[in-house]
Amino acid sequence: MKEIKGNLVGKGKKIAIVISRFNEFISKRLLDGAIDCLARHGVSGQDIFVYWTPGSFEIPGVACRIRNMKYDCVLCLGAIIRGDTPHFEYLASEVTKGIAALNLEKGIPFVYGIITADTTDQAVERAGTKMGNKGWDAAITGLELADLYAKINPVRKRG
Repeated sequence: MKEIKGNLVGKGKKIAIVISRFNEFISKRLLDGAIDCLARHGVSGQDIFVYWTPGSFEIPGVACRIRNMKYDCVLCLGAIIRGDTPHFEYLASEVTKGIAALNLEKGIPFVYGIITADTTDQAVERAGTKMGNKGWDAAITGLELADLYAKINPVRKRG
């Protein structure tokens, strides 16, 4: 039996982060967690590119437009918090579908780091307090998948 696993090595990796400005007080915490994780695993600050979108709905569109640039993975970060209308369900569903579609079509991982929460307190808990930081989690997933993808298809060039 031969096992192929991704390692948590960031040295030499180029990482894109597509992040929502809406609910920025949450998104900023996710970004801080992701950058901390990437730096601790050897990704150079000059190899991290952050693309801010107006809201989470726009994340898949921007991620799609940068898909052919020379990134090893794309982290998609944001927070969608339930309100009094069904808008939450539609938005969360479409963002999830968009990111999932990119994963199936493209040669690099697109990591889902979108918090979907019923309340602001729940979102805050998942952005760096009681329940860890989902930005950090997305970054660690991105590093592992980028390494695994490279092992699966070692001749693939970035982009």
